[in-house]
Amino acid sequence: MDSADLLDLLGNENRRRILALLARRPYYVTETSEELRVSPKAVIDHLRRLEEAGLVESRVDDSGRKYFHIARSLRLEVNVSPYRFGTKSVRPRRGLDVTRCRYVSIDVDGGDPDRDHDHGHDHGDGDGRGRSAERRGTDAPADPGALAADLDRLDDLEDELSLAQRWVQARLTETIETVADAVDGDGDRDERLYADALLAAQDGADSTVEVARALGLSEAVTREVLFDLRAAGFLARVDGRWEVAD
Repeated sequence: MDSADLLDLLGNENRRRILALLARRPYYVTETSEELRVSPKAVIDHLRRLEEAGLVESRVDDSGRKYFHIARSLRLEVNVSPYRFGTKSVRPRRGLDVTRCRYVSIDVDGGDPDRDHDHGHDHGDGDGRGRSAERRGTDAPADPGALAADLDRLDDLEDELSLAQRWVQARLTETIETVADAVDGDGDRDERLYADALLAAQDGADSTVEVARALGLSEAVTREVLFDLRAAGFLARVDGRWEVAD
């Protein structure tokens, strides 16, 4: 589902409350209705929409009662700042190779070289359900101490990543403002344009047409932005091509 559609879906408070319930355990309609004090008809409609979106699944027990539960893990990210708005929805995958990250270093083995978590290989369907099913099919005993330590370590890591995201957002805003303040251009122009144009040039866009395409602007406006950046010493014109100044 598109992240914008997902935002619309989760904009409803009762749907968010239903998901909060289902994150604890499976619920059936009447139980959900009583817990939230919402009519069964409304609960059924909310569950139908959540099920159509793939967020919720249902199963029928031996007595014929239908239980609903969250289908799989999903992370929705929303970024709002004076210079950027964006949404992103991603599904967690165990097989992601975090060692490829250029700027973030994560101790994937938890500092214990004797433990083999088979990192770098995907198990099951990669959505947070396959590994549990795999374990249920084996007789290998779980190590309570190791699992508890994993839970504690991953909980701390989640907090640290959130802190890192806040730091990045603050530094990004500060850097955009630094670039804009250094450019003596049109005071009415969006400050973000200068940072976006500079980033496009850094990423290899070396013509006005390419930068305009990256910014989604007309060539005329883009040309003015590029010349402002050149006047401020950020860009240079070499053999008819734009490049970041030394």
